[in-house]
Amino acid sequence: MRLDMTPHPGRPFFSFEFFPPRSDAGEEALFQTIAQLRELEPTFVSVTYGAGGSTRTRTLELVARIRRETDIEPVAHMTCAGSTVDELRGLLDALIEAGIDNVLALRGDPTDGADTFTPVPGGLAHGHELIRLIRDHYNVSIGAACHPENHPETDSADAEVRHAKQKEEAGADFLVSNLFFDNAAFFDFVARARAAGVGIPIVPGIMPVTNVDQIRRFTTKMGAHIPDALLRQLDERKTDPDAVLQLGVAWATLQCAELLAAGAPGIHFYTLNRSPATRAILSALLAARPWATRR
Repeated sequence: MRLDMTPHPGRPFFSFEFFPPRSDAGEEALFQTIAQLRELEPTFVSVTYGAGGSTRTRTLELVARIRRETDIEPVAHMTCAGSTVDELRGLLDALIEAGIDNVLALRGDPTDGADTFTPVPGGLAHGHELIRLIRDHYNVSIGAACHPENHPETDSADAEVRHAKQKEEAGADFLVSNLFFDNAAFFDFVARARAAGVGIPIVPGIMPVTNVDQIRRFTTKMGAHIPDALLRQLDERKTDPDAVLQLGVAWATLQCAELLAAGAPGIHFYTLNRSPATRAILSALLAARPWATRR
């Protein structure tokens, strides 16, 4: 079923992102996590696509299994990285055959050690090119990425807005943001995108902090900023994993409540294949219903 991401006043969208495990045992553990989150009625779950397309086979297998064995809508990530156009078409054909009709189309990250992205010969260089390829040949719903804070390869906030507009014009149905910890960055990006004519839904992406060193690596790689107040509190708890998790859940819950009260169409959770933090946050949101205070 193609996703309809039109904002609904009664209940926002909630979605979860997973990455393909490297082993069969890991896949079974992931399905247990998905089962635990199923009771929260996600709009969809998405499955990532490793650097250079390194997990493309497992991505396909996992979304196909989610389609077969659950009633949750699966979304397959696709990237330009490491694939020619013919190979991308082959993967898209396989997704359609497996009953997958929702795709998150991304450019992909540079290879390890590289500062900029280089396409393979016969491949694509930009996310909007992949979106156009899909839109021209397949009847699927297409999501794309956006960056409230500048991507490391982007030189200005205006350029990020132009990229979002390009993706919409190429055929994207909705945008999902990179992770961020300061809601002001998201609100500013959305305001500028709307002023530039971007009309499709823009869904904030939230990652609860569960490990201090890990989140430092992620934010450095992606160009996201950790507010000083949060960073100080995390560093004070660095040797106490439970305290880090509690702070991460509390911060993310406050973020989500403010975003939803301000009119965000939903929340996309970067779960890192773990359920406790996401379950705690979303359970609190469903109880408090901050979106009901929208004006």
